[in-house]
Amino acid sequence: MSLAMTSTRLPDPQYDPAYYDGVLPKRFFAWAIDAALVFSSMVLLSIFTAGIAFMLWIPVHAALAFFYRWTTIKNRSATFGMRVMNIELRGPSGAPLTPAEAALHTGSFLAFAFFFLIQLVSIGMMIGRPFNRSLPDELVGSVMINCPQ
Repeated sequence: MSLAMTSTRLPDPQYDPAYYDGVLPKRFFAWAIDAALVFSSMVLLSIFTAGIAFMLWIPVHAALAFFYRWTTIKNRSATFGMRVMNIELRGPSGAPLTPAEAALHTGSFLAFAFFFLIQLVSIGMMIGRPFNRSLPDELVGSVMINCPQ
């Protein structure tokens, strides 16, 4: 990346390929890190609530995952896993996501995660398109890029 991203548009993958180089594997590893963090938090929460969170695993896990992902994306445009992998989400204008865009992205990400076929379509979209956009990215108009330096 030759220049820091200061414009009000998304970087073009044809002219600024450094923003998109290696983003797909980084997304996978970021997802794995985030999934491990949420799972560990769920186990701890289950222990601290004397098993109540364990009995209500699905709704509590969904709420915890939503809160974690939405909070980290709205505050810094990246979850902890994304930060470790040096990637971030940018909105349609090239700016970090607004709280509403982060909520829409997070909600659609979690909703689509419940359906295996939709996940496969989303992965296929990331692999076969220039901006590497998933279904939640298309819905919001966001892209995942390498962090500008």
